[in-house]
Amino acid sequence: MAARSEVVHCYAQLASILSLMAALARAKEWDRLPELEMQCAAMIERLRIVTPEESLDPAQVNEAQRLLQRIRADQQLVCELVKPQLAGLVATMADLQNRNELDRAYGSR
Repeated sequence: MAARSEVVHCYAQLASILSLMAALARAKEWDRLPELEMQCAAMIERLRIVTPEESLDPAQVNEAQRLLQRIRADQQLVCELVKPQLAGLVATMADLQNRNELDRAYGSR
């Protein structure tokens, strides 16, 4: 029974972390996201370890499904908020690379 309840506990922890990530992404507090991403990865690894071979009881299945819906919604929101930020970062890096190449070709100003 302990392993099964730990599975639901892991899903609850993952949902909590992703909810915080969504709030931070909305607030554009990008610097805290990598740490939380590492916590998500650790929780997912923990889930792989503790997932029981026997099935969860119906109440636990319902709770896990509810948590997974929250996880998916928050994960999608974080992705939607982070993608434009990443695209802007890539564009800035490409611009800097072009400037560096021009500086090398024509000399620094």
